Parts: sequence; structure tokens; C-alpha cells
Amino acid sequence: MTPGTNGPTALIAGASRGLGHAMAAELHERGWHVIGTVRDTTTRTPLHELAEHSGGRVRVERLDVTEPERLPALRERLAGTRLDVLFVNAGTTNDVRTPIGEVGTTAFVDVMVTNALGPVRVLDALADLVTPEGLLGAMSSGQGSIANAGTGSRELYRGSKAALNMFVRCLAARDSAARRSFLLLAPGWIRTALGGPDARYTVEESAPLLVDVLLSRLGEPGIAYLDRFGEAVPW
Repeated sequence: MTPGTNGPTALIAGASRGLGHAMAAELHERGWHVIGTVRDTTTRTPLHELAEHSGGRVRVERLDVTEPERLPALRERLAGTRLDVLFVNAGTTNDVRTPIGEVGTTAFVDVMVTNALGPVRVLDALADLVTPEGLLGAMSSGQGSIANAGTGSRELYRGSKAALNMFVRCLAARDSAARRSFLLLAPGWIRTALGGPDARYTVEESAPLLVDVLLSRLGEPGIAYLDRFGEAVPW
């Protein structure tokens, strides 16, 4: 596959399984070239299956958002690639019942690096590969909304996604002279490893909606924080 030569190209970081994989598969189904990343290339994932049956339009790369030392090598492998979409899907949590004042330092660092710092490092490191009217985005959450924080549960997770929102907003402010789009996507409560079996929505029904929202932002400069239906989420 030679990304960017025969149709639009997206890089989905965190596409080995779950929602990231489903979004990669949906983009492929719509005729896109997709570069998907996995944390460990020695372990077979659904993304590898997709790549094998993609006719060369899906490529697997290695990336762990908690390991910034690997970013330069990925950037070098992608040299010459032009991306229409760069989207980071990453998320973890701690025990959701733990009040923020009782969270241990190790748990705090793990969640904040995975959910906030890591995704922004990826966006920052690979931003120059994105076309002048392309999109940079990250998977946020409605629970990252400060305005909507009406309960006291999941406090560390909420804080990490609010931090992600701020960091991406700062990236967009730095890029304000360009025409690129920035997107923070709040997918809703989905039955993934993170969302759990009791979540309201399935991955299969969610991926097309999320890709619709993502593609609707192409060519729209500035930043948006949107839900699965393209509606604005209060900051």
C-alpha cells in the first residue's frame, strides 16, 4: 500500500480491537486507506485480519501512546505519507469508585498519560503529515465535560478526559492560522473492554455514526467537541 496516492488516508492510533478497530474497518469499507496502530505487532489482532483481507489498503504499525520514545521511528516510517485524518483512540481507567483525593500516584500517572498526555504527544509528533485541510482528532468522552459534571463518580477518568480536551484545544489554538480541523469525539457508553458489558451501545452500531461525525468535520477549520450524533458537547 502506498498511502495517500489512490484515495484518502487515515491513521487510527489504537486500532487493534474494539472501537478503534471498528472505525478503521468502517473507513476501509468506505474506500479509505487506513494505517492502524497496535501496541504489540507480535500479537495477532482483529486489525491484522482486516489488513490481510484489505487488498493492500490497510497497514499495521506499532505504537503505544505511553511510550513516546517509539514515536520518532514511526514518524520516520511514515515519511512521505500524507494523512487526511489523524485520530487517536486511547483510554483506560482506575477503580471508578475511588474519590480523586484517594487515588494513588501510580494510578493517577497511568490514567493521565494514557488518556491525555499520550494522545497529544502522538498528534503533536505526526501533525506535519496531515494535509492542510485535514483533521486531527482524539477519542474523548462526555464525562470530560466540566459543565456536565453533575456526579462524583469516575473522577480520575473524568479529569483525564477534561485534560485531553484542554490539550487538544491548545493544539488547535497553535494551528489557528491553518485550515485544519480538530475534533474531540464523545462516543457515548459503548460495550468495549473499557465500557463493560452493561453499556448502552454496541461497537457495531456506533462505528458508522462516529465515522460520519469525523468525516463531517473535514474541511471545517477550528475545533469541535461532538457526540455520536454530531451535536456539540458543553466544554
